[in-house]
Amino acid sequence: MSRLGDQGLIILPSSLLVFLFMILLIFIIYILRKQWWNPIRLQNLMSLQGIKGPPYRLIHGNTKEISDMKTKRSSSTVSSTPYTPKFSHNTFSQVQPHIQAWTETYGKNYLQWNGRQAQLVITEPELCKEILENKDGAFLKLMPRSYMKKLKGDGLPRSVGAKWAKLRKLANHAYHGKSLKSMFPAMIASTETRLERRGNHEGKEIDVFEEFKFLTSEVISRTTFGSSYLEGLSIFEKSMMLFSFIFKIPFKLRLPGISKIFKTSDEIGSEKLEKELCDTLLAIVMKREKKAMTTGGEGNNFGSDFLGLLLKTCHDSSDKNRISLEDLVNE
Repeated sequence: MSRLGDQGLIILPSSLLVFLFMILLIFIIYILRKQWWNPIRLQNLMSLQGIKGPPYRLIHGNTKEISDMKTKRSSSTVSSTPYTPKFSHNTFSQVQPHIQAWTETYGKNYLQWNGRQAQLVITEPELCKEILENKDGAFLKLMPRSYMKKLKGDGLPRSVGAKWAKLRKLANHAYHGKSLKSMFPAMIASTETRLERRGNHEGKEIDVFEEFKFLTSEVISRTTFGSSYLEGLSIFEKSMMLFSFIFKIPFKLRLPGISKIFKTSDEIGSEKLEKELCDTLLAIVMKREKKAMTTGGEGNNFGSDFLGLLLKTCHDSSDKNRISLEDLVNE
């Protein structure tokens, strides 16, 4: 290193400049390989096998196109009513417009891109049946991305092996015909309560979608949390808010490495809501446990709702059937 003149100009040795240049070149090659070469190569290989799809776009893949399609379709749906020519009962084209458009263009099975991750979309019924049966275990369960875990937890959909079998057995019992019949009184009570409230708005226009959304949330809360259904309603509302945050995350541009350091407002908001949800659920669980232990002594009075069933399983004497508190919250 040398210094020239009085201006303090520093000249680095040529060897150091070469080293820095090589580091920069390797980094550029690595990024290009990950973001461009590998996706293009895979796209060409799939094309040779007859699987085509929308062309890969650098960095964001097809997420921008999907987002634009959904935004355009949702805006046209909002402006239409059952009495306008635009209105359609074809809900699939409203919810997944990109799948409908691309299956018509590229066939029933096609390749799309979520960033640089390839996604093979299968809509052919026989292939779907073969994949879902998965008799030889050739198709591994797709683990959702970390941001989806905030919404779905780490319960039955993400479980494999013995844990999956245990949670599946529990779910089968919870949603058996006999168990569902015991939920009828809660469903009737929720419906009657909602109808009584509507009686005060006779002759006025109501938003049917909002009414059914509130009714659904109340039924789910009553059947899941029983006497704690008011707390359950707050969980349902927070879950809907969390969904609105999670829905936006995959369609935003995320640079490798930097996105782990700098988080977007949606990611920060979703993490805050996730913590609030866990705290609320734990408070309900602790409250039910304390009540059961106080009244029943042996903890046999956890209740007949879904939460009570989970708590009974959580306190099971057999290690084979018992689930952890973390599993309970995730379910």
